[in-house]
Amino acid sequence: MCTSLGELLGGAADRRTLSNHEIVTLAVLLLGGESQYVDTEDVAVRVNELAPGRYTWRKYPEQINLELIRVYLSDAKKPKKGAYLLGSGNSGWMLTERGLAFARKSIALLDVIDLSSVALKPRDRQWREGQRVRMLASAAFTKFSTGQKDLVSAKEAADFFRIDDYVFGQARERRLVRFLNAFGDDPALGKMVRQLAKRLRKEDTAS
Repeated sequence: MCTSLGELLGGAADRRTLSNHEIVTLAVLLLGGESQYVDTEDVAVRVNELAPGRYTWRKYPEQINLELIRVYLSDAKKPKKGAYLLGSGNSGWMLTERGLAFARKSIALLDVIDLSSVALKPRDRQWREGQRVRMLASAAFTKFSTGQKDLVSAKEAADFFRIDDYVFGQARERRLVRFLNAFGDDPALGKMVRQLAKRLRKEDTAS
């Protein structure tokens, strides 16, 4: 198994070179960014572990160039770069659905790390466990699982994602992405999460 992206870039399994915005996207995944925001400085440290020296100052090779990391993180938000991330330097960074799919696929192909060995932080694990119990007990799930998905009201759909009148705009989209990333592949909830998120996004576009 490759020990760093520096080695990996010289002979990647898919025979291509990862760009800088793709590398920071992988770092966000490895920091738990599929369902929580991660700090720019944490991304910088993780990237430097994966590709030692690639993002350090030439004159001061022991120091990571944070400005470069910020630029590449911002690039990863752009549609033309894949729209892999959400967030900012102030709020932190989280993977979009596309970013999560890209990062998982790339890490698997490049054999850079075993994702099963990346443990969730206790706070994130508690959040997932609590939300899963809540969602399975919701009125929306009861209707969906008994073939009455068309009877799920707009409010029930929003409640399923913990969305109320105070969650709107980008905050609403971030909430949907967090649930999609965390539960989109869940055997009991995945199909429902994907369909209700699609419905809410369609309603947001129409309004």
